[in-house]
Amino acid sequence: MTATILVVDDEPDLETLVLQKFRRQIRDGLVNFVFARDGLEALQSIEQHPHVDLVVCDIAMPRMDGLSLLAKLQEAEDKKSTIIVSAYGDMSNIRTAMNRGAFDFLTKPIDFADLEMTIQKTMRHIEVLREARRRQIEAERAHASLSRYFSPELAKRLVAGGGSDMEVRWREIAVIFTDITGFTSLVETAAPEVLAELLNEYVGGLTDVVFAHEGTVAKVIGDAIQVLFNAPGDQPDYATRAIACAQALDEWAEAFRGRWKERGVDFGVTRIGVHAGPALVGNFGGNRFFDYTAYGDTINTAARLEAANKALGTRICVSGAVASAAEEFKGRPIGDLVLRGRSEPLRAHEPLSAAEFDAPATTQYAIAFAKLESGDAAAMPAFAALVGTHADDPLASYHLRRLLNGAKGVRIELD
Repeated sequence: MTATILVVDDEPDLETLVLQKFRRQIRDGLVNFVFARDGLEALQSIEQHPHVDLVVCDIAMPRMDGLSLLAKLQEAEDKKSTIIVSAYGDMSNIRTAMNRGAFDFLTKPIDFADLEMTIQKTMRHIEVLREARRRQIEAERAHASLSRYFSPELAKRLVAGGGSDMEVRWREIAVIFTDITGFTSLVETAAPEVLAELLNEYVGGLTDVVFAHEGTVAKVIGDAIQVLFNAPGDQPDYATRAIACAQALDEWAEAFRGRWKERGVDFGVTRIGVHAGPALVGNFGGNRFFDYTAYGDTINTAARLEAANKALGTRICVSGAVASAAEEFKGRPIGDLVLRGRSEPLRAHEPLSAAEFDAPATTQYAIAFAKLESGDAAAMPAFAALVGTHADDPLASYHLRRLLNGAKGVRIELD
């Protein structure tokens, strides 16, 4: 890489001497010199050659002296390393220059061997600064990219620790899938500017909730969001985090839906599915772009649990795998779901808040569900009694409809 050096001096013979002394380095492409006769001309030259690496500057010059030029260079965002040149007896000005940020100094008459050594030393310093800046820029870019997916603290840790956590590998994870009921209809009817504001607020709000629980946003596809826990970093409580995050997402989405309903926009219910298990996780974007995501049956199951909410009338549906792994899980059983494309049932639950879990209605539901699970004929009147007092309970109503239509037990086949 060719270094560009700006020499600022009003001595008429200096340009010829410098070009003569450094002819070999110039010929080999190691260095390129630009010349100016005073500080004002130097500033103009820097505007024309913004990639000047080093300034060699005399102090005593007309119009703008070296000290004034040095002050201007230090004010600029791209500060130039400067070597000050002055008479041997002018130590007061040299000291002032060093205090104002000059990197080094030379005395007149110039010893060109000393000049060459000083330039080499200064260029090595510049290269160190340049490399540090390059690494800083790379870190900032990496942090900006990772911050789209990971909580800010995790993004910082990943940038500091390198990319080993990004490699594709099998991991035990928890997955959240979210989707919006009736979103296609909303897209077809809402004005573009309303839809843009709506989606930006919605996705931004959900992402903030995910980051508050230190989850990883793996995908955002329109209105749908896929969230990972225990990836890329280890989270021993990943199942607990995932369920807590799902409930927080539900709370935020319901409040969001209410706010937009007051503005005359019928925003659909956010449905959420949560599952835990092994998945292939890592950056699948290759060297061209960053695509940190996960693949495998665990991911597909979480997506199908999200879709199951539509038939069940619930907003959150979590698997037995994630519920059993969570600490002090509070919820109620939904049933043994045979999800689309599956032959084996999967126990699913609806997580509840502490207040909902402790409510008498939850105990009443548990009794009715136990009768349903055991094949007790009393299950139908038990659910009928529950719906009679809690008509707004969609899951109890769903089981009652099943029983009225001749279904038995807790095995539920979903299309």
